[in-house]
Amino acid sequence: MKLENLTFKGGVNVPHYKELTENLPIEKAKEPAIVKIPLHQHTGAPCEAMVKVGDSVKVGQKIGESEAFVSAPVHSSVSGTVKEIMDMPIPTGLTVKCVVIESDGKNELHELVRPKGKLEDLSSEEIIEIIREAGITGMGGASFPTHVKLSPPSDKKIDTVLINGAECEPYLTADHRVMAEEAEKVIFGLKAIMKALGVDRGVIGVEKNKPDAIKALKEASQGEENISIATLKVKYPQGDEKRLINAILGRVVPSGGLPMDVGAVVSNASTTRAIAEAILEGKPLIERVTTVTGNGIKNPKNLLVKIGTPFKDLIEECGGFTEDSPGKIIAGGPMMGISQFSIDVPIIKGSGGILVLSKEEAKPEPIQPCIRCGKCLEVCPVKLQPLYISSYTLKKNFDKAEEYNALDCVECGACSYICPAKRPLVESIRLAKREILAKRKAK
Repeated sequence: MKLENLTFKGGVNVPHYKELTENLPIEKAKEPAIVKIPLHQHTGAPCEAMVKVGDSVKVGQKIGESEAFVSAPVHSSVSGTVKEIMDMPIPTGLTVKCVVIESDGKNELHELVRPKGKLEDLSSEEIIEIIREAGITGMGGASFPTHVKLSPPSDKKIDTVLINGAECEPYLTADHRVMAEEAEKVIFGLKAIMKALGVDRGVIGVEKNKPDAIKALKEASQGEENISIATLKVKYPQGDEKRLINAILGRVVPSGGLPMDVGAVVSNASTTRAIAEAILEGKPLIERVTTVTGNGIKNPKNLLVKIGTPFKDLIEECGGFTEDSPGKIIAGGPMMGISQFSIDVPIIKGSGGILVLSKEEAKPEPIQPCIRCGKCLEVCPVKLQPLYISSYTLKKNFDKAEEYNALDCVECGACSYICPAKRPLVESIRLAKREILAKRKAK
C-alpha cells in the first residue's frame, strides 16, 4: 500500500501561519518560581490531593491520584513546598482544584524517577502500568488517559497503531518540532505501544508541510520493518483521529464509535514521546513542548515547559505583547482553541500552544442571517448538517439537535470558518452537546 499524499473527504484548506515557529528549535523554558498544578487535566475522574500545605515535594513525585480507571495521576514538576491547594481556573474553562508549589530551584528528583528497564524485557501489562503511573494522557486533543486507550476489551481486535503527527491546527508547531528533533523517542514510544497492544503494524501520519520531521522519522525508523511513515495532504482537520484512520487505513469509525471499533489505536506524537521518556528515564508527564506564537507576541518560540507554569511567565519569556494589550489570547490554535480571560492560568498536559492575536486580527466580524448556501455541509468531515444543529440549538430544541447527530461533531470549527454569514456554528453545536450529555446524565 502506497502511503503518500493521503487524505479524507471533506475538510477545508486554511492558512497554516506556522512560519513564525516551524523552524525554531525547542528551547527549555526558564524555571518557574511558582507552579499551579491542576488535579483534573484530562477526560475522566479528577484526582484527590496526596499532599497538604507545607509539604516538601520533589520532581516527579505523585501529588494527585484517583481510584477510577478512567483517570491519570498528577505529579509535581518542580521540587519545593506546597503553598496552597485551592480552586482555580484552567485553560479548558473549568475551575478545578490545583496544588500551588513554590519551587526551591533545586529540581531534586524523586526516588521513583528511574529507568524502567529494556523494552524487550517488559511485558504488555508492565508497559501499560508504567504509562498509567506516569500520568500520561493524550497531549493533542481531549487528554484521554493513555493506559485506558491501550486496554481495549478482549472483543476489540487491534491490528494497527497510528501516530498522529498531522498537527493541522494553524500556528502550532510543538508536535512538528518533537518529531524533527526527537524522532528516536517517537519511534521508541511507538514500539512500546505496539508491544503493549500485541500488534505488528505501526504507521506515523505526518502532513507533507513538515519535510524535516518526515525525514527524521524515516531515518529513525530504518530497519524497523513493521513501522511506516505516511505523508498526508495539508488539509484541516487532518489531525482528527477518525479522519486520520480514514485517510491512512480507509476505514470509517461508526457514529458514536471509537477507533478500536475498526481495529486501530491512535496516539499523538508528543504523547508517544512521553511514553518513551517514562520507560527510558522513568519520568512522569511533568513537562511538554508548547508553542507560544502569533502576531501579538514579540518573540514566538517552541518551549519545553513544566506543567503548572503560568501563561504569564511564558509570554514574558517571549518578550511580551507587541501592543499595550493583546487582541485575544487563545489556549491552543484559532480553530479549536479556547479564548482566555486571564494569563494566570497554568500550562496543563494538553497545552499545545498559546496563541496571541493582535487587536486588528481579533476584531469580530458581524454575524449575518444564514443564507442556506450549504458550505458548512460540504466541509464537515463528519458529514453533519451544522446549520440545522445550530438553528435548533439557538431555539433550545436540544432533542432535535440530538436527532441531527450533534454528539458526532468533533468541534473542528471548519463550518464556522467557511460560513460566509460568519455564524458561530461550532459554538452553538458545542452548547448542544453539553446540554444533551447533561440530560443523559440526569436520567
